Amino acid sequence: MSQARSNQPEQGSALKTPKQSSELSVPVTSVHRVKADGVDVFYRTAGDPDSPVVLLLHGFPTSSFMFRELIPRLADDYRVIAPDLPAFGFTEVPAERQYVYSFDRLAATLNAFVQALKIRRYALYVFDYGAPTGFRLAMAHPERVTAIV
Repeated sequence: MSQARSNQPEQGSALKTPKQSSELSVPVTSVHRVKADGVDVFYRTAGDPDSPVVLLLHGFPTSSFMFRELIPRLADDYRVIAPDLPAFGFTEVPAERQYVYSFDRLAATLNAFVQALKIRRYALYVFDYGAPTGFRLAMAHPERVTAIV
């Protein structure tokens, strides 16, 4: 003889319910643009502006969108900034700029980007195209880099 299982909790036991959405706090990611090195750089950011900075540098053929789930996970502890490198995502390079698409040029644009945002120190999270770009930035300004991931 089989016993039927009930979906009702046993008497005396508490029914566990998920937290209400109003109790959850997910940091908001905002999007911005800034002129740097003659380029209109698009970037995503989240976190307290006074927190340590983490720059997320994407790879090919992606953009800062690849970090859409990572950004809010880091934003409770860090100011997270994820730019779209020139030729990727929503970053716009004017034709008259005659931009040379090289890792040296990407690093120079990224250097101008961090200066435009007045960022003095940062950790670098690099991936694919972001790696040679970020490494060039770190070699040019090692005093600014707190970590490389």
